[in-house]
Amino acid sequence: EVQLVESGGGLVQAGGSLRLSCAASGFTFDDYAIGWFRQAPGKEREGVSCISNADSKIYYADSVKGRFTISSDNAKKTVYLQMNSLKPEDTGVYYCAADRSWFVWITGWGKDDGYDHWGQGTQVTVSS
Repeated sequence: EVQLVESGGGLVQAGGSLRLSCAASGFTFDDYAIGWFRQAPGKEREGVSCISNADSKIYYADSVKGRFTISSDNAKKTVYLQMNSLKPEDTGVYYCAADRSWFVWITGWGKDDGYDHWGQGTQVTVSS
């Protein structure tokens, strides 16, 4: 059974940092792409970043480029999202998602219908 468990969310002031973790189990880590999405109240869920160890691909949404860094620890089967210079507009529930890399690339890394497996989400709140 595929499981994704996010952690690391919280309340932080604007300009601060948080590191989110996504612990994965139940699938061959190297065959999958792991994406981070977020959803703010009243808004659609949007893709934030994605990483695939199989083909060394990394993507970021324009809104987080230069501020967020995605990384992967294969031994721990965990993907991290380091978030620096946080802004109030980064507030939302952050989800990690996973599916086979080839399917994610065909669908588009930032589209949530490219992922069959989702974590429960972790709340990030950035105060101004």
